[in-house]
Amino acid sequence: MTDFLLELRSEEIPARMQDKAREDLARLFAAELAKAGLAAGALLTYATPRRLALIARNLPDATQAVSEELKGPRTSAPPQALEGFLRKTGLSQEQLVDRDGVWFAVIDKPGRATADVLVEAIPAIVRGFPWPKSMRWGAPSLSTESPRWVRPLQGIVALFGEEVVPCTIAGVESGAATVGHRFHHPGVITIGSATDYVEKLRACHVIVDQDERRTTIAIGAKMAANKAGLRLVEDEGLVAENAGLTEWPVPLLGRFDAAFLDVPPEVIQLTARVNQKYFVCRDADGKLANAFICTANIDAADDGAKIVEGNRKVLAARLSDARFFYETDLKVPLDEQAKKLEKIVFHEKLGTVADKVERVAKLARWLVDEGIVPGADPEHAERAARLAKADLVTGMVGEFPELQGVMGGYYAERQGEHPAVAAAIRDHYKPVGQGDDVPTAPVTVAVSLADKLDSIGQFFGADLKPSGSKDPFALRRSALGIVALVLDNGLRFPLARAVNADVLDFFADRLKVQQREAGVRHDLIDAVFALGGEDDLVRLLARVKALQAFVDTEDGANLLAGYKRAANILKKEGGVPEGAASNAAPDTAEAALTQALDTAEPAAKDAIAREDFEAAMAALATLRAPIDSFFDQVTVNDADPAKRAARLALLARVRDAVHGVADFSRIEG
Repeated sequence: MTDFLLELRSEEIPARMQDKAREDLARLFAAELAKAGLAAGALLTYATPRRLALIARNLPDATQAVSEELKGPRTSAPPQALEGFLRKTGLSQEQLVDRDGVWFAVIDKPGRATADVLVEAIPAIVRGFPWPKSMRWGAPSLSTESPRWVRPLQGIVALFGEEVVPCTIAGVESGAATVGHRFHHPGVITIGSATDYVEKLRACHVIVDQDERRTTIAIGAKMAANKAGLRLVEDEGLVAENAGLTEWPVPLLGRFDAAFLDVPPEVIQLTARVNQKYFVCRDADGKLANAFICTANIDAADDGAKIVEGNRKVLAARLSDARFFYETDLKVPLDEQAKKLEKIVFHEKLGTVADKVERVAKLARWLVDEGIVPGADPEHAERAARLAKADLVTGMVGEFPELQGVMGGYYAERQGEHPAVAAAIRDHYKPVGQGDDVPTAPVTVAVSLADKLDSIGQFFGADLKPSGSKDPFALRRSALGIVALVLDNGLRFPLARAVNADVLDFFADRLKVQQREAGVRHDLIDAVFALGGEDDLVRLLARVKALQAFVDTEDGANLLAGYKRAANILKKEGGVPEGAASNAAPDTAEAALTQALDTAEPAAKDAIAREDFEAAMAALATLRAPIDSFFDQVTVNDADPAKRAARLALLARVRDAVHGVADFSRIEG
């Protein structure tokens, strides 16, 4: 068994493409091996800004000889069918085998040296690589048939054991030579085999393992912050991005002018993160500190002092721009900014953003006036809704769209709006995804709910609803946001008063998804939804949770079995015959079940009216023993039509009593 090393060295690979490139390299390599009947013991992939590498462990030295059998046409088939099969296999008719009137081709494929397979595989991988963006370069680029790569390819290392696998791609010949760090060791390095690849590069200031670089950055940044008495604002995405920009990462802490802290902390953090790929820190009180951590790609002789100073100057320029945007925006009242929304199209079928604002303002006020969102001042709710989108036309949000809402909240606060209004403007987009904070302040809840309800209602009304995996207007996310707002705040919100039936079904589907992820059985959700007419999410889920607790008990499981037996009999018999009545005294088990139903039915109905679904389940549980006895002692399909009708009617009462809580026919088990 022999290890194989492939390194494809190029100009800088964008950090955002590196992880996917590693996956694609492993996938394409495995597919090329599989074509030859080979498989590696393990595949390791690495990516740095300048190289994409793969190590395949324990490859056999040769493929095994195989015999492949292909079924052809019948011997009685027209000559054209036989001729086509012969062309496909490359054989003559004399080489075919006749088995019970069917032609078979037996093709023996001799074993091949694995190195020969690799010679063909490497160019195929390069040609088939699915970079999101790629380019041609140099003289070969004059032909559209020339290979493409993310950036110009500069070197190929291809070693099977200690032997070079010869190939040429875009004029670049494979070999055993690569280069180290661009500054620390720009000279050529000769790799002996896959075994020494990682360590030889490390000795030349290249950490080829992306996970190791990430760990170096995460720990180094935290240590730099701690050393300065600060706390790092951790950011996994920024760690990964810096790891994709460096081959020898060195986190360094610097300071910026504390006067910039007058700018909102979110602005400073985004300026540092988006524009410069810097981390930020907090002080002991949890406030943003005037510190940043950059990731150098070099071990500087002055411990990074010049690097830090250069980065400080660049960050200062960026923060100066941000402060200019902030101070300029503050000079224009949000009321004035909101007027500009008349010139921004929300959607060609739905008018302008100003039109949306008008709808949301009315809906937010209605939610408060109707008591659906209690505790909110209707004037504040309407005011917040009218100003909520005004920051979309500000310079700061134009620079950082991620700050929509957040900047509006700051501007509202600085311009003297009521704190509840400013908070609603800031948080009305929330929740924007799973795990995001769900607003609880009444005014914020009203505006957030109105904004999302309007989007769903309007897009559905314009027949722009989600389909399949396509949801261009994020309506599924809006629906989940509404569900979270309603449930977390216990809002008694009859959705049917705000949306049409089509949208209700959409909410039902989203609720099922959300509850399945929360561990609730889908069949129980279906069982409650099947009752119809339930559009109060709080009440609906209370019913589902009580049902889930009940069916997991012995009484619940046995009642379910009894219900299904009753329902099956009724279905088989076509229901209860009309007009039939029995004067005969009921069987003891019949009488017991009738008496139990006389007690359980009103008790369950009363409990449901009080929304005490646990009590409703408890009432139904009293039917378990009488139903068991009934099926043990009574023959439903009695020869006497009257008795049969009476017993079917009794089973129908059982079914209907259970259906008062949920449609048990939808429950599995």
